[in-house]
Order: sequence, then structure tokens, then C-alpha cells
Amino acid sequence: MEYTDLVIEHFRNPRNVGVIEDADGVGREGNPICGDLMEIFIKVEDGRIADIKFRTFGCGAAIATSSITTEMVKGKTLEEALALSRDAVAQALGGLPPHKMHCSNLAADALHAAIEDYFAKHPEARPPGWTPRRKRDAHDDHGQEPAEGEG
Repeated sequence: MEYTDLVIEHFRNPRNVGVIEDADGVGREGNPICGDLMEIFIKVEDGRIADIKFRTFGCGAAIATSSITTEMVKGKTLEEALALSRDAVAQALGGLPPHKMHCSNLAADALHAAIEDYFAKHPEARPPGWTPRRKRDAHDDHGQEPAEGEG
């Protein structure tokens, strides 16, 4: 599979590039194998992403997925943004070659990390029942804590 025109467009003309110096939340994700590194900065007003910027060190697909992710969630509520999946990012670009799918993973994960950073600073804004990703990852498939000696 080759890159779609939309991937190329977002690579050549990325949207929302930069840093928000007084960001309400910052998320960083990287892939040690390919070397891609993404940072997403969010500004939150009334429970919505009022502004979002990114800084990405990586390939064209990494830049394109960061760019489209920012466009997909700007103006959305935090809960709507948390619902953005890795697959949705790739689909919004018309697909990615299989060996580049990790780029959409990094973009969605960096966004989710930025929102989690915001929730860590503003616990009153957390949705009911919300748990941090790291805590969710420590649970088994049934949402239970791993038994002693597991996990």
C-alpha cells in the first residue's frame, strides 16, 4: 500500500504544529524501535479541547497522524477525545501501510496521555469511573487486579 493523498498532504502541510507553553496537559509517546517521538499539548476550556499543538520527530506517517489527530479532536469534549481510537486515526487518513500503523498508535496514545496529564492536574474534571491508562493496563482482561505473582 502506498501513502494516500491525505497522508502526503498532512505530511507536507501539517496542521497545529508547535508548543503550547502554558498547556493544561502534555502527552509524550515514543517508539524505541523506529525512533518516532510525539508530543501533544492541550489547552482545555469548559471541558473541551480549546487548542491543541504537536511536535513530532519521525517519519512522514508520524507527522501526518499527529496532524490529523489534532484536527479530529480540536473543539471536542475530553471524553470524546479519549474515545479516539488508533484505528480511527489511520482511517481518517484513508489508511496507512501495515508497517506504519504504529504511527497512528503513537498519535492516539500521545493524545490520551495529554488528557490523562490534564486529569492528574484537575481531578475534579475526571469522568465518573475513569482510571488512568497505566492502572487499566495493570488489570487483566476482566478488569481485575492481577493475582499476586502475575502481571
